[in-house]
Amino acid sequence: MKQTLVGILLLAAMPMAAQSGLQKLKTRIDSMLKIRYLTVKYDTAYIGRPKERLTLKLRSNISGSDFNVKHHIDGNDGHYRLSTDHKATVSVGASYMGISAGLALNPASLKGKSKDYELNINAYSNRYGIDFIYQESQTLSGSITFNGVNSYLEKGMADMRVIILDGYYAFNGHRFSYPAAFTQSYIQKRSAGSLLLGFSYMGCRIKTTDEIPAEADDQIIRVGHFGIGGGYGYNLVAWRRLLLHLSVLPTLVVINYNNVEIDGNRRDMDTQFPDFIFTERASIVYQFNSRCFAGATFVLSNSLIDASNRMEISYSKWRLRAFVGVRF
Repeated sequence: MKQTLVGILLLAAMPMAAQSGLQKLKTRIDSMLKIRYLTVKYDTAYIGRPKERLTLKLRSNISGSDFNVKHHIDGNDGHYRLSTDHKATVSVGASYMGISAGLALNPASLKGKSKDYELNINAYSNRYGIDFIYQESQTLSGSITFNGVNSYLEKGMADMRVIILDGYYAFNGHRFSYPAAFTQSYIQKRSAGSLLLGFSYMGCRIKTTDEIPAEADDQIIRVGHFGIGGGYGYNLVAWRRLLLHLSVLPTLVVINYNNVEIDGNRRDMDTQFPDFIFTERASIVYQFNSRCFAGATFVLSNSLIDASNRMEISYSKWRLRAFVGVRF
């Protein structure tokens, strides 16, 4: 009887102990986030943190891609002018003391009208930041000229996969804030700019599918570029409540990987120096009061590659975002 009573008491105490442990863990995590959030590593005359710790945002996003390729291989001339459907999504986001998460919804996907997929991961701080984009598209379409014969690539005849990775380091991060323009986890109080050091990678594969006409050639185009370089960004604060941002970060391509495969015959393409990748960003943010704000951002990544007069590649990926937010 005594042993049974002890067992019952232990079982009753377990939920209480678990709840107490979770509460301690929550308190510890909150304390760590608070220390990180309130630590000052910047000039407070130029940059500040919002007093509110929680930020909620509603966002509308539109993105698209364009791909332009010319090649001359074994006496065959090809020119591809292709683009994907514009992708529109609505998303909600939450940020607690600088840690953010979001959920996006594509209305066209719910109706079965779009099979495109896109993943965006962004992490910005005053000193450094990184963007990662992965895209799969089956809506690639456009005009094709092959050996002087014009044709049209219908949607579904080619599959495209893209990876874009770029990052920056801001030398004047104690006065210039990228997050103020793009995540609103900081506030830019006074105008400031900064020299930027950065890198960029763009990789793309376009492959024809079984939907192409029987008389057409099976083709695979693979491109990959990695570049390093530097640029400049500036935050203009006007009338205290309006923030305008513009930055350009060109990188010089130092590693190239390009080839074209036609009916199983693959040809590697050597590139001709110099080649470039450009990353341009723009933003406008208006602060209605200390809690409510609205704005828009624009990010463009594009490459200019010349493969020794055998291949010319121009690829661009852009995203336009409008948002409204409130802090608590």
